[in-house]
This record gives sequence, structure tokens and C-alpha cells, in this order.
Amino acid sequence: MNRDLFWLSDEQFKKIALHLPRDTRGKPRVDDRRVISGIIHVLKSGGRWIDAPPDYGPKKTLYNRYVRWAAKGVWSRLFQALSSEGGPPPHVMMDSSAVKAHRSASGGKGGRKIRLSAVHVVGERLKSML
Repeated sequence: MNRDLFWLSDEQFKKIALHLPRDTRGKPRVDDRRVISGIIHVLKSGGRWIDAPPDYGPKKTLYNRYVRWAAKGVWSRLFQALSSEGGPPPHVMMDSSAVKAHRSASGGKGGRKIRLSAVHVVGERLKSML
């Protein structure tokens, strides 16, 4: 096994093994742990299915398993079950691209005007006294 690749640990696979489909007919599925690790690797890396390392098995198997399980809703049920087990996350992150400012947030009433600082105004007479 290549150490640079993603592999599910025994503990991780044990958590998801309960939620995997068992209603298969015909030939038994190839090693679920290897195929799921390959699918996660491809999704994490953002690469193409054809570029998946050979350690994960046939590329066509990775793609077919991902597509078939997505159509059956297996991935949704799996992620929902795993997220409900974990409880609240210890940290909540916010992406700055999700925060938008209103168009009027750039300045006060009347827009942006050039104003003299108080230092320049100290020696001048007040306009109301003219």
C-alpha cells in the first residue's frame, strides 16, 4: 500500500460497515474498504476517475459503485448516520466568501466626502460666526 494514498482506518470502516447495502445479488462485491477509500481519494483530490491510483482497484469499479450508490441514496444515508453519531462539532468555521456587505455599507449618509480633520480646523473661525 502506498502511504500517500487515503485509506479508511479500522475504526472508520467499522462505523460505516453497518450502513452499507447488503441486498446485493450475483457476484459478491469486491473489498468495500478498498473501493470506498478509492472513492474518497478521488473526491478529496478533485481528480478524474480515470486518474485514480491502481492500489484502489479498477477505476470503472470506483465510478460504478459511486454512481450506483448515489442513485440508491446510500451516500446520503451513510453521511446522515455518521453526522448524527458525532454530536456537535468542536469548532465551527465560516468561509469569508459567504459574508456579503450591503452596498450602503461602504460609508455613511451622503456617501464618501472629503472632510478636513479637526487639526486643520482649530485655527479657523466657525462658519456660523461669519
